[in-house]
Amino acid sequence: MRLVMMGTGTFAEPTLELLLAHGEQVVGVVTQPDRPIGQRRGSTRQTGRGIKAIAQDAGLPVAQPESINTPEGVALLTNFRPDLLVVVAYGQILKPEVLATATHGGINVHASLLPKYRGAAPVAWAIWNGESQTGVTIIRMTAGLDAGDILAQQVVDILPDETAGELESRLAPIGASLTLDVVQKMKRGPVLGTPQDPALVTKAPKLRKEMGLIDWTRPAPQVWNQIRAMQPWPTPYSYLHRAGQPPVRVLLLDAVPIESASRVGPPGTVFAEPTAEGDPAMFVICGGGTLLRVLGLQPAGKRLMSAADFLRGHPIRPGDFFGAEHP
Repeated sequence: MRLVMMGTGTFAEPTLELLLAHGEQVVGVVTQPDRPIGQRRGSTRQTGRGIKAIAQDAGLPVAQPESINTPEGVALLTNFRPDLLVVVAYGQILKPEVLATATHGGINVHASLLPKYRGAAPVAWAIWNGESQTGVTIIRMTAGLDAGDILAQQVVDILPDETAGELESRLAPIGASLTLDVVQKMKRGPVLGTPQDPALVTKAPKLRKEMGLIDWTRPAPQVWNQIRAMQPWPTPYSYLHRAGQPPVRVLLLDAVPIESASRVGPPGTVFAEPTAEGDPAMFVICGGGTLLRVLGLQPAGKRLMSAADFLRGHPIRPGDFFGAEHP
């Protein structure tokens, strides 16, 4: 079976590597154009070895069209004479004309338990919403967004402290294994899928930069979910306001909700207390008076540091708070 792999980023890389390792007939690779580093922001995709490098090392032709949904893009795929398109985090919605270039259409590797979390950022939204499980689903591609029949699916537990980037890295090899299994089954004959239940559909739209601004009115466990969901992009941040000083943008990268503890005060209020070991600890009041302990943070223009190190150089005073730049 002649395969064309279409993908970008580290979530796609294990699939291409596994297909090649098992001797599958990959006849071409389509990936996003190379971008200058300054133009890569806005994508949640992590970069590793690179789909392009993997393909070139294997001696495969690589195409990088700005849009695959043009007559030129369709012609490019047609020239590969594909039996199947294998699509993993490619970054473009494929039109019917594109899918029609392959004898068996396309399959897509999606990082959720479809029909939940259809869209561009399923891993981040699963963490944001406090899900305890997610997974990977292989679907037969159709004109609808992530709406095709389910060909394979595997459930994965979400770890309590896992960021979106860490979870996506764990899901990637699972997606690769499921893809290989589906491809090998399709080589032996038709593979029947299970239709998705429209009543269970939820959406996972593309993340926006401003979604990293922490909402301190949410309870502490939900704030912690937001902090985890916004890594590696757009990164969770807030502005530290101190009397007589300009607000400082701070990335808040590690924290923990404090169970069965509360404090009266406006959400975003920050205070410090010594730990049993005598080190200073940073706490922030969240919605409902719940507390979040900040463990790791990075002020603008500074290195990543522990909260204790930050507090030694920036003591917290009554009235200091985290919030928007212009509250």
